[in-house]
Amino acid sequence: MRRQAGLQNTVAASVTLSGIGVHNGLGASLTLHPAEPDTGIVFLLTDERGREVEVPATHKNVCCTELCTRLGDANGTAVSTVEHLMAAISALAIDNLVIEVEGEEVPIMDGSAADFVNAIDQVGIVPQGAPRKFIKVLKPIRVEHGSAWGELTPADTTSFSIAIDFADETIGYQEVNFDLGADVFRDDISRARTFGFMRDVEALWSAGFALGASLENTVVVGDDRIVNPEGLRYEDEFVRHKALDAIGDLALAGAPILGCYRSLRGGHRLNVAMLKALFADPANWTVVEAPVQRAPKTAGRVEAETFAPAAAYGPEVS
Repeated sequence: MRRQAGLQNTVAASVTLSGIGVHNGLGASLTLHPAEPDTGIVFLLTDERGREVEVPATHKNVCCTELCTRLGDANGTAVSTVEHLMAAISALAIDNLVIEVEGEEVPIMDGSAADFVNAIDQVGIVPQGAPRKFIKVLKPIRVEHGSAWGELTPADTTSFSIAIDFADETIGYQEVNFDLGADVFRDDISRARTFGFMRDVEALWSAGFALGASLENTVVVGDDRIVNPEGLRYEDEFVRHKALDAIGDLALAGAPILGCYRSLRGGHRLNVAMLKALFADPANWTVVEAPVQRAPKTAGRVEAETFAPAAAYGPEVS
């Protein structure tokens, strides 16, 4: 079915992905199921008594941001490492899904969002008979954590300006700027993998993290070199992955954000703090509907839409 700008979207059929959890090292799988309009993105988990628990993918349900983003309910039923999947869902403009998870983590796949994009493309996306809703930023908001900072400013598109600055010369300072769209995400962001430093491995293992990490799903930085024999997928893969994480974390707003997100030395903690700051004051934002499609720009690689503020309040895949 042909996609129509302005309508909510879901997947055309269920699709399953399986792998391991990057932190617990255990088997993990998930199934993306179509959902009715206005359902939103909902994780379907199993609690310790074997009961199904629904956890909406919103910032209100974030229970941990250490090395990944973890969603859970008040009783401790939770799922970790949701950010790569959420980034793919957001970039492909999917509004409604039920995500059935087996295990305590979203599978890491190859460390990027590419397998999630491929799985969704495999089954297709269908429009639904309800208008999309957007969260429009009305005034600048800034959050600082030491030398790290993030800003959300008003805009009529969803755009990102992400910068990192590492003392390690293999990474150093990198910056990426783009308007979020499906093609830009597929080509320029989705294949950027998570990364870590060889020197941190033992400490992470001792703390119960990165037990499933390997050269198959992580870019590993050694002493002034990339350990992975194939090297990098992008020259600036590190900052592109940080942008991927930011897209996924900001997708926990509960609807697409119309605004520009800028950050320096950011991470999951900062990204989620930005959402909390945004929603802390109702004067910071409003809900708008009815995007108006315009002809694409021919200069540069910008994929975007203008929105009229209508009053409103190699994986295993089957």
